Amino acid sequence: MADVVRSVVPATSSSRFTEPNYWRDPDSGNAFQIQVQLPQYRMQGIEELGDVPVMQNGRPEPRLTDIASLQPGSMPGVIERYNGQRVISLTANVHELTLGQAAQQLKATLAQLGAPPRGVSITLRGQIPTLEQTLSGLRTGLLLAVLVIFLLLAANFQSIRLALAIVLTIPAVLCGVLLILWLTGTNLSIQSFMGAIMAIGIAVANAILLVSFAERFRHDGRSPVEAAREGAASRIRAVLMTAAAMTFGMVPMAIGLGQGGAQSAPLGRAVIGGLIVSAFATLTILPSVYAILQGRASVASPSLNPLDPASQYYEAR
Repeated sequence: MADVVRSVVPATSSSRFTEPNYWRDPDSGNAFQIQVQLPQYRMQGIEELGDVPVMQNGRPEPRLTDIASLQPGSMPGVIERYNGQRVISLTANVHELTLGQAAQQLKATLAQLGAPPRGVSITLRGQIPTLEQTLSGLRTGLLLAVLVIFLLLAANFQSIRLALAIVLTIPAVLCGVLLILWLTGTNLSIQSFMGAIMAIGIAVANAILLVSFAERFRHDGRSPVEAAREGAASRIRAVLMTAAAMTFGMVPMAIGLGQGGAQSAPLGRAVIGGLIVSAFATLTILPSVYAILQGRASVASPSLNPLDPASQYYEAR
């Protein structure tokens, strides 16, 4: 049987599958593979295959038809394996669809087919799993970023209510991002996620600025409503200038001009939408939220440091 294999395989494909042979060029030092292969036009049917001599110890002994019977059969043209497991791959390209839309259609089609037979599993490979992992990581990162911002603000202001008031501007950013993506017909992508994160950072900075000034006015004896109004009035120019500068700076990117501009356009559009809505929410909604949350708050410092003059535990020395 080994002699038959060593004779039939080179005749039908190449000797590289049975006896790999390499020749090293003495001048260049490069190695070249040497193989023996029968021309395809000389192997067109069972009759030609039956005339293949069976080599034994380097000598052609009987023909293949003398020791075996040949008849037509069928077998897979290609056998694929993934990590040693047999697989059947179905590949396709995406045409006039985003990768996320194609993934949704594929999953819906597979769900309609029902459960696969016993011992068979269906797995999506290629760029779809990578996209899903990336989006999942971005969602998780966004939630962790909001949580970290809340904890840092609570530690800085020593007030959970002030931290909550500032963090409540983040939903306005997300609403602005989703609104402008819907108006411009832009899909939610990695670039738009990055734009949303950038807009959240700027919106939180503006909210911190407004709340800090409102707290200063409240500690000066103003009521929470008056402090919120004064804080918004005193910081309206800074908030609008920051939002306007970032918005106009992102307009060329949002238009998608130049080569490859369409890939980065979702980032610019997400930043513009998030900043416009967040600036409006910071100047109109945030003061009301601040006045409600700080309506019964004390003006005494929550500091426990006896060396802090503002602390109720201050000990003069």
